Amino acid sequence: MKYEITAGIRMSLAVGLGMFPLGVAFGLLVLQAGLPWWVAPLTSCAVYAGSLELLLISLMTGGAPLATVALTTFFVNFRHVFYAFSFPLRVVRGPLARAYSVYAMTDEAYAITTAHPHRWTPARLIALQISLQVYWVGGGMAGVLLGSLLPGQIKGLDFALCALFITLTLDAARSLDTVPSVLLAALSFAIAIVSTPETVIFTSMLVFAALLGIRYLLTRNKGAWPYA
Repeated sequence: MKYEITAGIRMSLAVGLGMFPLGVAFGLLVLQAGLPWWVAPLTSCAVYAGSLELLLISLMTGGAPLATVALTTFFVNFRHVFYAFSFPLRVVRGPLARAYSVYAMTDEAYAITTAHPHRWTPARLIALQISLQVYWVGGGMAGVLLGSLLPGQIKGLDFALCALFITLTLDAARSLDTVPSVLLAALSFAIAIVSTPETVIFTSMLVFAALLGIRYLLTRNKGAWPYA
């Protein structure tokens, strides 16, 4: 058990080092938007979805109606439905542990489990997810503290999220087996941005899921699907 917990923490380190400064950026944005400091830890615990949390800051400060917030949340987080198909949730036992694992199934946790699809035990997976959330919440609190000490604003912090996604993509695409999936993702995005520019994320995820399903059907009998 101790070894598995340690392994989960160790596997979170590389991505966690990227999540922490992103959390710092989020904490800074909270204060720079004129919101109280407690919005950062409260959002990071109640929502715990980095991209959505950054969007919520602009929605809250812009006075967006509740319907807009709900629709934005649905579109941005809809991708997690597809994560569940290959996320190793099956190894987790117990209702509380399983509920937490579902709640903490973030982009970062999914990317790590995809890069290492055959190593998971309940203790390792939960330790990984708890570690990633500690990095994120801790980074947000550090950002709040730093923001309270700075005399002015820092511009360009929102690009940190894009940089992290690029890193996760590169980490998950280290073998030739994953190259077709990356190409299918690019094709899905191109189709979405041309056909439905106002709902790019939602459309691209639907197209990507359909293309992955087609790829699975074409390759399952050849043993070429790496996550079957």
